Amino acid sequence: MKAASTKGFGRNIHLRVIESERPKVGATDVLVEVYASSVNPKDWKLNTGISSMVPKIGPFAGFHILGDDLAGIVVDKGEGVSQFQIGDAVYGMDMRLRTAACAQYAIINEQRIAPKPDTLSFGEAASVPLAALTALQAFNLGRLVPGSRLLIIGASGGVGTFAVQIAKAMGAQVTAICSGRNTALVTSLGADTVIDYTQTDFTKEENNYDVVFDATAYESLSSCASLLQDNGIFISTAGHGKALFNTYRPNFVHKPKSAKAIWVESYTRDLNVLTKFVDDGLVKPVIDSEFPLADIEAAYARSKTGRSQGKVVIKICA
Repeated sequence: MKAASTKGFGRNIHLRVIESERPKVGATDVLVEVYASSVNPKDWKLNTGISSMVPKIGPFAGFHILGDDLAGIVVDKGEGVSQFQIGDAVYGMDMRLRTAACAQYAIINEQRIAPKPDTLSFGEAASVPLAALTALQAFNLGRLVPGSRLLIIGASGGVGTFAVQIAKAMGAQVTAICSGRNTALVTSLGADTVIDYTQTDFTKEENNYDVVFDATAYESLSSCASLLQDNGIFISTAGHGKALFNTYRPNFVHKPKSAKAIWVESYTRDLNVLTKFVDDGLVKPVIDSEFPLADIEAAYARSKTGRSQGKVVIKICA
């Protein structure tokens, strides 16, 4: 099968497509013929570096750590699989070590996938899991309820475009931060108020938000404390390194306000929530661009610009 891999190390890492053996299913895994995957910033911030260090010989030959999201058709399953049948259209991801989704076939545990939304193409469905689950689980972490006042930083990106729609589906009052060129898009997604960060330093304002959700991982509780009411929660997508440290450090200074980082996981139950939002017309993926697997390096380059509106999709089969 064709699969994405890396060549080189450090700053000389390049993506390439190679021939690899089809993976074998475990007892509770399904084998998915992958129709599409998508790019997330974490892929190029973390995954390419890890993949470059994995030996491509011996037991690691054909081991690829590129791609989290997938959508496709179940073509094989382990003897312990009870929820899915061969021929089912599914979508999902597995954050335990990566799904290795940028390949013609990928194995994934049955608890990490769900039936594909009927109203979405495979490419659209592949754009959903990591980004939309990040937003949904962040709002659950922040105890978002109908009427909550929410600020979303980075509202036009992959996570942000889902966050605006999911928050509105949950009944929140949404203020969105993006650049002026993306104002129309974010407004069309349902944001009640849109602030152009190139014209206004939103961090200098006094406000009374219940939750501030930073989908960019650039801000912190320190920079956003004035935006939160007492007992308000700042939530960041910062998952590692300095950004993670900066998320938690101000907790000791800004009490009773607090900061949390979202550690996204894929669960069938949460994917089913997203599916209902999608099929009810409340959430629609925003696709910035699509690339074939052969152009995976160009797909990553597009994501790296930080200027994509929504998700970058990688078309693999069909």
